[in-house]
Amino acid sequence: MSKFQSRAILAAVSAFCVPAAFATGQICAGEKSMQSSFSETDSVRTTLMLDSVSVTGARVPMTLAKSARVVTVLDSVSISSLTAVSVNDILKYSAGVDVRQRGSMGAQTDISVRGGSYDQVAIFLNGINICDPQTGHNAVDFPLDIRGIDRIEILSGPAGVAYGSSSLLGAVNIVTKKPEGNTVSAFAEGGSYGYFNGGASAGFANDRLTNSVSVSYLRTDGYSRNLKGGLNSDYNTVKAFYEGSYSHPDIDLNWYAGLSSRNFGSNTFYSPKFDDQFEHTFKTFFALQAETKGFVKFRPSVYWNRSQDRFELFRDDPVTVPFNHHRTSVWGVNLNAWVETVIGKTAFGAEMRNEDIISTNLGEWLNSPKPVPHSDTSYVKGLNRTNISLFLEHSIEFGNFSASAGVAAIKNTGNEDGFRFYPGVNASLRFAGDWKAYLSYNSSLRMPTFTELYYSVGGRLADKNLKAERMQSVEAGLRWSKSWLNAVLSVYYNHGSNMIDWIKDEADGPDALWKSVNYTKVNTVGEELDVRLDFRKLLVREDFFLRHLDFSYSHIDQNLDTGSGIQSMFALEYLRNKIVARAGFHIWKGLCIDASWRWNDRVGTYERYENLSSTGEVIPFSPYSVLDARICWTDNFRRYHKYSVYLEGENLLNKVYYDYGNIPQPGIIIKAGLSVSLGM
Repeated sequence: MSKFQSRAILAAVSAFCVPAAFATGQICAGEKSMQSSFSETDSVRTTLMLDSVSVTGARVPMTLAKSARVVTVLDSVSISSLTAVSVNDILKYSAGVDVRQRGSMGAQTDISVRGGSYDQVAIFLNGINICDPQTGHNAVDFPLDIRGIDRIEILSGPAGVAYGSSSLLGAVNIVTKKPEGNTVSAFAEGGSYGYFNGGASAGFANDRLTNSVSVSYLRTDGYSRNLKGGLNSDYNTVKAFYEGSYSHPDIDLNWYAGLSSRNFGSNTFYSPKFDDQFEHTFKTFFALQAETKGFVKFRPSVYWNRSQDRFELFRDDPVTVPFNHHRTSVWGVNLNAWVETVIGKTAFGAEMRNEDIISTNLGEWLNSPKPVPHSDTSYVKGLNRTNISLFLEHSIEFGNFSASAGVAAIKNTGNEDGFRFYPGVNASLRFAGDWKAYLSYNSSLRMPTFTELYYSVGGRLADKNLKAERMQSVEAGLRWSKSWLNAVLSVYYNHGSNMIDWIKDEADGPDALWKSVNYTKVNTVGEELDVRLDFRKLLVREDFFLRHLDFSYSHIDQNLDTGSGIQSMFALEYLRNKIVARAGFHIWKGLCIDASWRWNDRVGTYERYENLSSTGEVIPFSPYSVLDARICWTDNFRRYHKYSVYLEGENLLNKVYYDYGNIPQPGIIIKAGLSVSLGM
């Protein structure tokens, strides 16, 4: 699609649906969450709930309706209508989010925003930073099943003031559900390629204390085999998550603990020359949060994350090539405080985050090796760095006008820079009843990952002197919200400096290495449009079979051009055009159908490998489209009890497509499942 065609599509759609909206839920879509029954007015109530919910697009808590930045919210009702197994699957349907799969069923997927890389998005769980400083490949490996998610908040663009470092091009915050009473639920589903997914959860709540726990297990044989005929995209994972909270007139407390253990055949994930790679990851997560309720509201939090990774270039064969072992440990202390006066809300605070790695090949040589548990090798390298952030932000509301301005001062011991300042200014104006205009300037930075600094094996050459990436962005948008139509239109310009990428120069010959480098500048111009049409409100017919239509389109132009003969893993590969269309149908009583179609047009090239011993021509990525659908029957068999039976199909048109070169994605996937929820 040409630049002219892309802009023509945007203009045509805008002419019918000028500006503004956020994702909302719909009736017949509560089957996966299994937390409550839905009525004919759920879509309206969900919209009101989203507008009134506090989102973390700023340091000061602010409702979605009053936020001075565009924050996309996917609530649990919307999530439950998707053919999704993981957070990765959910984000496929969000404009501006690029989801690049290596393996299916959530085995490994890279998430990026607005043309960036998977390392340039900050990932949070209930506001706790869970980014992995080793690599962003496993960033969205959450310790809970998607049925435990209340909503997903997506903030696109730099967010140094709101989220600190790592939020170079945006942030994704997962907010978990809190039990509203005593409930027990379970689910089981199976399908193509030996797929099985099952789990259970329980929640207990009274006036002040809540506790919830969930466990799940997923496995699949995968959809491909290596040249020897063995499985090489098989996958299994175990997840467990516990959440508790205590409410007191003076203070609220929340605490979390979780773990995730994954094993997956990574066939040709990291190199097309080897088709039997394997990886094991194990993550643990602990956090404690509090918030006081006095005049000055203090919101301290402490957290600790640990990630262990074992990579096998030759599966179960450490003799041919020794396994890579890594262990990253991250602890952090965050103090956020804010006060409200007649001149607005003022937030201030600080965060200290320590990142440590010990590894068989990443970092500097250790003074004394440390044994790798359950292995006959040792960690011989490592690195430790500390990030210190100070911030100040003030927000005001004056009639229909709201604005916030702040600055983050950030220093990292991993480089020689002192404190550097990253400002942000955001403003919004509600006018003509249903309209809202946005304008913002924001900036942020990102430190290189340990992999970008030190991974010099397997055909790669890393540069340990890489500089931190820096980003500045200007964004404008419009929102229009009616009872039957919600839409948001955004236009942005990003200016990045010292951007990090892995590149290969064909002039270096067939054995050229992939090198980690800093690009001087990358400029990006983009547009995003989201539209939701509710036919029940438009036609004043609650029984109309077509419930809703959703449409989103995103377009990106980047000016970086390194010339011919250069291959890029990230900066020269981005999703230029993305279209997503969704529809919800109410067939009869509890019978509903949801369908989703998405079209991706990617810029970039890859070197096609016909077999493991030869290389072929460098070819561009081809556009592709994927159609998914879900049919579900939901019924209450007692007042507080509910069950659902559902059938899902992914890639129903059986398209052959690539998110990464030489890793074809699976064809048709069929799944069926049953879920039950019991209230007590």
